[in-house]
Amino acid sequence: MKYDPYFYRYPSRRNIVYGSRGMVASTSPLASEAGIYILRRGGNAVDAAIAAAAALVVTEPVSNGLGSDVFAIIWDGDRLRGINGSGPSPKAYSVEAFRERGWDGIPAHGWGASTIPGAPRAWAELSSSLGRLPLKDVLAPAIEYARCGFAVPLNVARFWERIVRKFRSFKGPIHAGWFEAFCPGGSAPRPGELFKCPDMARTLELIAESAAESFYAGETAELITRFSRSTGGFFTEDDFSSFKPEWTEPISVNYKGYDVWEMPPNSQGIAALQALGILRDFDFSGRDDPLTVHRQIEAIKLGFADASRYAADPAFAPAPLEELLSDGYLASRRDMISGRAGVYDRADPYSGGTVYLCAADGEGKMVSFIQSNFHGFGAMVVPPGTGVSLNNRARCFSFEDGEERTGNALEGGKRPYNTIIPGFLTKNGKPVGPFGVMGGYMQPQGHTQVIMNCVDFEMNPQEALDAPRWQWMRKNEVSFEYGWNGGVVQKIAEMGHAAVISAENLEFGRGQVIWTTPDGTLAGGSEPRADGCVAVW
Repeated sequence: MKYDPYFYRYPSRRNIVYGSRGMVASTSPLASEAGIYILRRGGNAVDAAIAAAAALVVTEPVSNGLGSDVFAIIWDGDRLRGINGSGPSPKAYSVEAFRERGWDGIPAHGWGASTIPGAPRAWAELSSSLGRLPLKDVLAPAIEYARCGFAVPLNVARFWERIVRKFRSFKGPIHAGWFEAFCPGGSAPRPGELFKCPDMARTLELIAESAAESFYAGETAELITRFSRSTGGFFTEDDFSSFKPEWTEPISVNYKGYDVWEMPPNSQGIAALQALGILRDFDFSGRDDPLTVHRQIEAIKLGFADASRYAADPAFAPAPLEELLSDGYLASRRDMISGRAGVYDRADPYSGGTVYLCAADGEGKMVSFIQSNFHGFGAMVVPPGTGVSLNNRARCFSFEDGEERTGNALEGGKRPYNTIIPGFLTKNGKPVGPFGVMGGYMQPQGHTQVIMNCVDFEMNPQEALDAPRWQWMRKNEVSFEYGWNGGVVQKIAEMGHAAVISAENLEFGRGQVIWTTPDGTLAGGSEPRADGCVAVW
């Protein structure tokens, strides 16, 4: 039978998925299935989230990997807790050290682009603190996928082929391990092709057996740091052994009766909270009203302007969170929005590679979980024998020295501005549920649009994800997904926005939502722009 896996003549529709005993939503059916499998084995939502996250490392390596960062917000049955599993830069990083190598900025790939991977130790910390099953059981599905192989999904294959085409010219020992692990035979796997990664399976087994100690002070750490030394990298044994994830309190704003929760800096979640805080006192006549969209765009630009200044490692540059989220300050920012597009100071945003998932069990626990290598396969560095694709999160530092240095300036042992943000919604102190939209700087924009779709425009969770999105790019440039009405986009352009309709839907983020229903059951929606689904028990 001959057919084109990328071509569809007719639109399809996803319905809300309901469940009672458990639910997992992710961008990979295999990852969602892994989470449900763990729930059926007696695990809770935390176990299910870890299982799905580990499975996504295998099944969606174009967006995350064993070298990823992690953030999560957990409703533990009584209250919200947050964990920051983003790693710091190697202690040897500095502007001066980079300049000595002839670098006038932070490289996008290779050594100098990576921070310490946080995911494995974050998994272990979540498992030991809030999970129920042994980590060895929880990681079993991911290990099986890596060792026995999985059929590559369509969108993953599409991203993979683009990355291989773009980086085929990369040479030298630094990148050889990546080609060996993820480009066997010199090409990306096709949709439906079986892909295996035995080295990743071995590393996952070591993480499972040692509660991640092997990754930070054992066999895997030794392989990574030895490769770093032999090829001119910065990683040392102390960089790995000294890393610990951090438990922290999520931050929130009230949006029209609902509390929207995000992680504090070094996460960029404050951009979404500020945008919603700015927008909450406006009355909106409809989602497709050009004035609604104009105000949303202006609010997110103002949120990004502050995030670019204050979202940094709080150990180096604490942010004035109470002031930034105060009613008076948000009102002053709201007053800056007129009927014309404005330009506010911040760095140009660009897309990234990230996975978002959420999980809930029948006992009341719910998890909002996000994991990322930043851009695609990250630094395009895989130390031989590990299957670990190192992130390129250091790209989020600013490259400044002298009097120009800001809170997010490149330094050793420091966590950079981080784009990944899990979201959570509560009402009157009770959980409504986890939500998220991944995709670099699209994430606060996606959070704002999805929450407004649900709260202001009464959309169900699937419809809220289905709705076409816009993305502010830079200055007054705004890209609209092709589902938007051309007349609406034209009116927005007349307000001063450089508005264009994009033929590509991959740049507008990919999200998941699980809400608690009035009947106490679960209602889930899964991103139509991705390969995944809601799995339910």
